[in-house]
Amino acid sequence: MSNKFTSVHYHSYLELDKLLDAQHPRSVALGNPAHEETLFIIMHQVYELWFKQIIHEIKSVAALFEDDLVDEREISKAVARLRRITEIQELLIQQIKLMETMTPMDFLDFRHYLFPASGFQSFQFRMVEIMLGLRAKERLTYNKMPFDIVFDEKKKAELHEAESNRSMLQLINDWLERTPFLETDNFNFIEAYKEAVQSMLRKEKEAISNTTLLTDEMKAGRLKMLGDTDTYFSTVLDPVKHAEFMKEGTLKFSYKATIAALLIHLYREEPILQLPYQLLSVILDIEENFTTWRYRHAQMVLRMIGRKTGTGGSSGSEYLSKTAQKHHIFADLYNISTLLIPRSDLPELPDDVKQKLGFYYTSTK
Repeated sequence: MSNKFTSVHYHSYLELDKLLDAQHPRSVALGNPAHEETLFIIMHQVYELWFKQIIHEIKSVAALFEDDLVDEREISKAVARLRRITEIQELLIQQIKLMETMTPMDFLDFRHYLFPASGFQSFQFRMVEIMLGLRAKERLTYNKMPFDIVFDEKKKAELHEAESNRSMLQLINDWLERTPFLETDNFNFIEAYKEAVQSMLRKEKEAISNTTLLTDEMKAGRLKMLGDTDTYFSTVLDPVKHAEFMKEGTLKFSYKATIAALLIHLYREEPILQLPYQLLSVILDIEENFTTWRYRHAQMVLRMIGRKTGTGGSSGSEYLSKTAQKHHIFADLYNISTLLIPRSDLPELPDDVKQKLGFYYTSTK
């Protein structure tokens, strides 16, 4: 009989003997058992298991976007798997509350046994960051040392190899650049959009100038802010300026990818653009969740050890707070919100473009 369909037991399938024998508190081994250390170990093991699943999902989504042509049906699959990552992240954030059932005094019962171990040494989390698109030059330094200093040569090589591959950021950028609706024979999206922006700003300027509810001084202030907005739009929509910002590292998405993301956001109700919009939205959810997790982690550390140095030698909560502020990967997608304009000011899509963006049955009816 083939082994393919032989029965399996729950216990052996999950390798529970191995899994449940993986908690070895150092406080016990050193003869001074601390009750809370078991919770501490299990929680961090659970984190690592979820990091493994996140890596599994990112790899599968990256594979869907590696080809020059991405089947629209694959977008749905990618969105579903990325949403799974956001659900895992919610668990990671909620788990911090469980950690906080351990008091600072409880933690001090075994903290001195942990040196120099640190969450900074999580290889899988570094891999997650790299696969999403965080690069070494963008990282906060760890005691002024390279982030990979804590890993052996084999793991360093794996991280460097991952960094040499196209990240999720790069794959999404390349996919956006291939958006086919930016320019057709009778429709140039960016030109139509620029005209719409100017029309919107003119209407806002007239509304400010004509209102009787503001003083002349207040009107002048509002008009100045409106002028700053106009300058921002003009700068962002200038390919040359955009290239300069990319060179500086201020922007990561190319000009064409940025314009494509803008089109998707503005016309997201069109049938063909609904899934692309969901994809960009769930990527932002992942970005926000990691920022929230880092911030909550920093607050938990502050609560547990105050201003003490971390067991791995970092500045503790201060370092974690700074990573929440700086380690953003998809910041360019936030910039899209600045460029959005009201639906009433959107350029009207020509019939042929609208047909291409619609479902086949309704667009040919």
